[in-house]
Amino acid sequence: MDRFLVEGGKKLKGTVKISGSKNACLPILVASLLTDEPFVLHRVPNLRDVRTTLKILTALGKKAQYENGTVTITADGALKNMLPYELVKQMRASFWVAGPLLARFKEAVIPLPGGCALGARPVDIHLKGFERLGAVCTTDRGNVVLSAQQLQPAKITLRFPSVGATQNLMMCAALIPGETVLENVAKEPEIDDVAAVLTKMGAEVFTDEKGRLVVRGQKALRGVEHTVVADRIESGSYMIAAAATRGDVKVDGCVPEHNSILLEYLQEAGVPLEIGPDYVHVKPYDTPLKPLRMKTAPYPGFATDLQAPWMTLMVLAQGASEIDEDIFENRFMHAPELVRMGADIVTEKSIARVNGVKQLSGAHVMASDLRGGFALLIAGLCAQGITEIERVYHIDRGYEDPEGKLNAVGAKVTRYNPDKDDF
Repeated sequence: MDRFLVEGGKKLKGTVKISGSKNACLPILVASLLTDEPFVLHRVPNLRDVRTTLKILTALGKKAQYENGTVTITADGALKNMLPYELVKQMRASFWVAGPLLARFKEAVIPLPGGCALGARPVDIHLKGFERLGAVCTTDRGNVVLSAQQLQPAKITLRFPSVGATQNLMMCAALIPGETVLENVAKEPEIDDVAAVLTKMGAEVFTDEKGRLVVRGQKALRGVEHTVVADRIESGSYMIAAAATRGDVKVDGCVPEHNSILLEYLQEAGVPLEIGPDYVHVKPYDTPLKPLRMKTAPYPGFATDLQAPWMTLMVLAQGASEIDEDIFENRFMHAPELVRMGADIVTEKSIARVNGVKQLSGAHVMASDLRGGFALLIAGLCAQGITEIERVYHIDRGYEDPEGKLNAVGAKVTRYNPDKDDF
């Protein structure tokens, strides 16, 4: 499997162009199951998760073509309502096909999903929502079985503002005539992008004055052409990478307000920023980084997906900082790897206490999840010596051409496969 060799000690300088949002394009691609008409999506990043999603759509009976950031999806015979486990186990977001397939067929069989090992991350919020829409949900030999005589609009209150459940229920409700109201929903920008697509398809999706998500579904939906919103997690990750290396980097093609809480934290920590309409310029500095206490929270709070990169930054702060991971359990798997590089981190349940160090040292480390993998990549950029990162396929799930983008701004990151390459 591929690994990264990272030569540390280089300040980043230049411009990083941000790709389309992984967390928006995946459910939008899945929304193509709601129609038989052509579906065209632009600014789609070339990611492992995107490729897996296209394989899923193909397995379900769609024809999917990817070229230069544009995906074109068309009908290719009869649509299926069952997925093989071999595809589902690769990515948790595969469960998002449940809503569209239930709406189209009134029945669907979906294996329980895989993805990053970030604790239980149950799908019960999705299932309870489907039940409110009229479905019967059972499990059989590792599969979720959904069936309904008839689906009807409903008022649904989520017990937690789950992004995945919000998107899944939105897509299902878009093909149910009538008005479905979702309360306590996720409010991430990716939700807005999915809503925009469903509205283009003929449904009516909006947030009312009470903050509820209203979906006015239709009997049939049409094909669309849409450009994916910028990836706020990739944007934030490169902002943190620039700050950690004390570099001079313009993060271009982003939506700064989608990272407003991160920008506040960076400035409070002492990182100078210039914020434009579609860019953030992280400027060099020579003062000590200020340690901060941070707690992850649903949007517009501090994104759990930026917690790991932020931890790497706090490792380099002067003093003690604290991170409270309030979204997912088991999301500090990168911490022991950072310790191998010289970090001083103690974790207890949902709390990580970080005592800043003057210098990290290159080491042989292993990525255990997507965002933790990028945190190790940032650490390697800052460390003295060479860092070797295993299992970079995790990083490839959510970052388009990370070594290319980093090397373009002065890093030295080499991808190699020890089973194939001769070093």
